[in-house]
Amino acid sequence: MTSSKENSVTSVRLPVDKLAPHINRALNSLDAASRKVDLEPALLELVRARVSQLNGCAYCVDLHTRDARTAGESEQRLYALPVWRETPFFTDRERAALELAEAATRLTDGPVADEVYGRAAAEFTEVELAELIWTITVINAWNRLGATARPWPLD
Repeated sequence: MTSSKENSVTSVRLPVDKLAPHINRALNSLDAASRKVDLEPALLELVRARVSQLNGCAYCVDLHTRDARTAGESEQRLYALPVWRETPFFTDRERAALELAEAATRLTDGPVADEVYGRAAAEFTEVELAELIWTITVINAWNRLGATARPWPLD
């Protein structure tokens, strides 16, 4: 038997993708475009998973941690993702990406600080940085749908 809390998490609240398919198609197109980048797939999945953790999107956390494992991520690094600052498991490049992702996700704390942006700019080319920012933007959009409408059930 499952509790009512489990049912509310695993069941669809509002199928926004089906109710507004034209907008869903547009976001899917944007998502597809954001994946046509030269950045490392594992790095992008770490960013997507971390942003999803911050936004409380259970579906996206599940999806992107699985995708990260497929891209070669270790269990140890995935478990340490919420505390990445306190571990030695991440490169400077990954740290810069995660820091930028967190700052861009937590905009209620204020705009992304110049120091945070500068650390990312030191690790990525301008094109890579633009692609990273688009990736962060797109996953935040998906997370807001998932955390609000829960349009996709957890398997």
